[in-house]
Amino acid sequence: MALPRKDLFDLPEGVIYLDGNSLGPLPKGVAERAAEVVSREWGGELIRGWNSCNWMEQPARVGNRIAKLIGAPEGSVVMGDTLSIKVFQALSAGLAMRPDRRVILSDNGNFPTDLYMAEGLVAMKGAGFELRVVDPEQVAGAITDEVAVVMLTEVDYRTGRKHDMGALTKLAHEAGAVMLWDLAHSAGAVEVDLTASNCEFAVGCTYKYLNGGPGAPAFIYVRPNLSEEAEPVLSGWLGHGAPFAFELNYRPARGVERMRVGTPPVIQLSVLEEALKVWDGVTMAGVRAASVALSERFIAEVEARCPELTLCSPRDAAVRGSQVSFRFEHGYAAMQALIARGVIGDFRAPDVMRFGFTPLYLDEANVVAAVDVMAEVLDGRLWDREEYRRANRVT
Repeated sequence: MALPRKDLFDLPEGVIYLDGNSLGPLPKGVAERAAEVVSREWGGELIRGWNSCNWMEQPARVGNRIAKLIGAPEGSVVMGDTLSIKVFQALSAGLAMRPDRRVILSDNGNFPTDLYMAEGLVAMKGAGFELRVVDPEQVAGAITDEVAVVMLTEVDYRTGRKHDMGALTKLAHEAGAVMLWDLAHSAGAVEVDLTASNCEFAVGCTYKYLNGGPGAPAFIYVRPNLSEEAEPVLSGWLGHGAPFAFELNYRPARGVERMRVGTPPVIQLSVLEEALKVWDGVTMAGVRAASVALSERFIAEVEARCPELTLCSPRDAAVRGSQVSFRFEHGYAAMQALIARGVIGDFRAPDVMRFGFTPLYLDEANVVAAVDVMAEVLDGRLWDREEYRRANRVT
């Protein structure tokens, strides 16, 4: 199906939205579906909805939809909780698979929450466990036989730099380590083939490129041949083999279902399930090709017309995700000035202006129009106002 598909999104008039890498826009039909869940299902069915509306099956059902977008087989992805929780689950399960090793390897381009969860797990484990953090370019050389788990985010949240999933997973396995990928900036943005990569675990959020809405639940993937042995350290009621038997002792559910923890967020999962319909008939290869074309045009336009900005994303599209980042000393104020004029991107400290390219609702005309506004803001120093320098809580 041709791109873009703007008619499937409820975008505000006069806005060029270049921040789908942080929070996807509202797909049409989602508001109506949310109202239906609240009024008809919850309101009308009450507790009967767990059966009559199939709420309990949502985590697996929605997981199967996401599996198609990340190259995973049916039954290997389940939904629930937050990305931080899913990182903790996968990381702790990976450590349990290598009981003779004590090192978690990551890089300083990883998203902070992943590193924070690893720090907490290491502190809890004690006894010589270590989180080892290196530069992204040093990861390959740092994968030694000391490493239990290699934990990486495929696409860097600041710059869009993209790791080679296949090559690094192969190196991890050659060293006897477990591989964990965070797909927060990959799912729905770049082609992912978890099956081909052969990684043990992957996690990701759904409120960015998958348009699930603020606070949408995360997902976890477990390689199918490990799903009966992965240890769910967070042994929640709904990861039990028979939750409604109310047994006093935990025994894990079959397969990836054991990675469920708490009660499914029914309203958010329903919103996400409806939002995922925008992917019907779309291939990730087509999305990726369109994303690269838009990003390349954007880089060319910005470098020709906004010389104050310095590209900090990789120039080679093959090692770049679906975002483009530029450095600018006054990046925060400049971004606020852009937002005030209807071009929405975001800022990451200390000086990075981020722009996401989602071809489901963006086209080349949007790119050119956005750079028109950027040039106007920079040429006229329109960012140099107190109102734009005042820091918001969320940047």
